[in-house]
Amino acid sequence: MPIKDRFEGYADSLASPYVEDAFAIMPSDSSDLAQVTKGLNVNTGGTIRVRMKSGADVTLTVPDACILPFRISRVFATGTTATGIVGLA
Repeated sequence: MPIKDRFEGYADSLASPYVEDAFAIMPSDSSDLAQVTKGLNVNTGGTIRVRMKSGADVTLTVPDACILPFRISRVFATGTTATGIVGLA
């Protein structure tokens, strides 16, 4: 019997009610992520320096156990103290 997919009819967008993939992120000053995220899950808070899909680089201060609904293409090692970062796509 096939697995039921309650969200099969939804368009995939930042506002869609589901995430199809999750992947561990190793911060890097030189490498982009394999795919642009729909969001980030951060387990242990701190600062996180990211490159947005638009190309803008920003540093954010985030709490423990938070989800950031941002389209991110890179998480920098320099300027990032938060840990347990997971990309949501």
